[in-house]
Amino acid sequence: MFTTLFGIFVILHGLVHLWFMVLSFGWVEFQQDMGWTGKSWLFSGWMSDAILNPLSGISFILSALGFVISGIGVLTNAAWTNTALLVTSIFSSLVLIIFWDGATKLIVQKGLIGLLINIGIIALIALKN
Repeated sequence: MFTTLFGIFVILHGLVHLWFMVLSFGWVEFQQDMGWTGKSWLFSGWMSDAILNPLSGISFILSALGFVISGIGVLTNAAWTNTALLVTSIFSSLVLIIFWDGATKLIVQKGLIGLLINIGIIALIALKN
């Protein structure tokens, strides 16, 4: 039962990344309360939005895909699941940190909970091994 719930949770966690992809590609009009600004504390100073936004969008798509595949691995008890979950959680964490705007205002909407979930997954895998 726990395995099934965890697999579904991992898939849903991945799908949430698609919201950041929608924001990256500007498919919805930006609102201040969305939190995520499309700016990066690391890249915005020297990279144009024309490059930054597709780069972040593709990164969030890859994160989503990784978690969906990992969740399917959890549900099917595949041997590669822990590796996929670990790699995806680390990649997603890096994406969230790199494409964060550096401001703490609305930090939850900017991915803090997702980052904490990733850290929890990494810790769970470490404890399991």
